[in-house]
Amino acid sequence: IQDEDFRFPLESVKKLKELMDGNRHINPRMVVSKANYSPCNEKDLPEEFQSVCKREDASMIFERLNLAVQDTDLCEICANAACAGCF
Repeated sequence: IQDEDFRFPLESVKKLKELMDGNRHINPRMVVSKANYSPCNEKDLPEEFQSVCKREDASMIFERLNLAVQDTDLCEICANAACAGCF
């Protein structure tokens, strides 16, 4: 899956989605606001994303990657075209 100059394996982006979605399904009293959440703090974050974590726009990149794999059936069929937004 490609976002700007970055390319990530589909499986890594799926793992990112699991981490981000898992953070949203916690008890509302304990949830970190979406604006303050960063998957960079997750110990299970795939290493491919470490370079993104160093950027100021990391949260936007992670959100776009998360959105790219919302329709996983489409991604499974054609990861580059579907997930990069080239319908």
